[in-house]
This record gives sequence, C-alpha cells and structure tokens, in this order.
Amino acid sequence: MPARAWFPTLIYHEPLLSTGLQKFNAALADECRNLRDFDSAGRRWSAKNYPGGYTSYASLNQLHKFSSTFAGLERKITAHVRRYAALLDMDLRGRSVHMTDFWVNIMPEHAAHSLHLHPLSFISGTYYVVTPRGCPGLKFEDPRLSKFMAAPPKTAEARSANRPHITYPAKAGHVILFESWLRHEVAANRTTAERISVSFNYNWH
Repeated sequence: MPARAWFPTLIYHEPLLSTGLQKFNAALADECRNLRDFDSAGRRWSAKNYPGGYTSYASLNQLHKFSSTFAGLERKITAHVRRYAALLDMDLRGRSVHMTDFWVNIMPEHAAHSLHLHPLSFISGTYYVVTPRGCPGLKFEDPRLSKFMAAPPKTAEARSANRPHITYPAKAGHVILFESWLRHEVAANRTTAERISVSFNYNWH
C-alpha cells in the first residue's frame, strides 16, 4: 500500500454481557434514580454545572465502594478494560488496574454535556443503562484537530477514520471505553425520556 495508518486512536464498544442485561439495567436504573433523590448535594451541584440534568460526579463519585450493585458492575467493566488495554499494547505485567471514579449521569430533555476530557486517569468510559430511541450518542473529537493548521476541509464522503468527529450511538447494555485524553461530548437530549448512564475512570500502578 502507498499509504499506511499510524498512531491510531482506538475506541472500544461492546455489550457488557452476552445475556441478562435487560433485567440488570432495569434494577440499575431504579438505583440511579433513587440515588438522585437521595443526593441533595449532587442536585445542587448539577443545578449550577449540569443544567437540566443530574450527575453524582461531584458528590458520590466512588459508587463501587458504597453499593453492591455498582461493585458488581465494576468487576464486569474491569474485564473489558483489561481487554482494551491489551488491544492498545499497554504493558501492565505485574501491575494492577483499578477503578478510581464511578458516577451516575441522568439527562432529561435538553440536558447536554459539553466537550471535555478526563485528567488523572488512563482509561475512561461509560456504561449505558437507559437509552431512549433518538437520544444523543457520544461524540469524539480528532485529537490532532488543533494541529491541522492549513489543512483543507474533509469531503462529505470522507471515510470515518478521516473525519474530524465521530459519534457512537448510545446503546443500553453496552460499554464504551477510550483513552482518557480523548475529548468528547454529549449533545442535548432531544427526546422527552431520560437518558441514563454511568461513567468511570481507571488508573494503574
């Protein structure tokens, strides 16, 4: 081939389990909503920083240490994180991989999550609990975008790998993983139903 791809950005997207997710997600959704009702500090923070939505990011952000449901989910997600790290050729021999943060996001109609990244971690991700039809997916930005300088725009028919942005649809029961430096966002929810997800960060030592 006259040209080859180098320095790839790999995004991992797989079902959490092969079966049994519908019942699991129904119970998890109830726990997420109960957490919102309980978490007055999180609701106050969300009112200022997450307009229209709720997140436990600034209040209850280590749910795997306080809830058996989230602890069980952590173990399932960790298996995927290890698989993803292997695909990235990361040398974790003799090292431990551990979840540092785990929080809930509930996005009713009009709620959005602006462009951001996850510092102080090496792999981050989201598990989708409730994804009403038509709800927004997770949009990623080409990490080289600020360095394109005088490059012309891409054609409308550009291959997915050459586009400046890519959006993964939100699918209940699926986990999506990405390296924590990769910027991403969630557009405003245009449906009348709540979009519920849980997000997390991982570190190693």
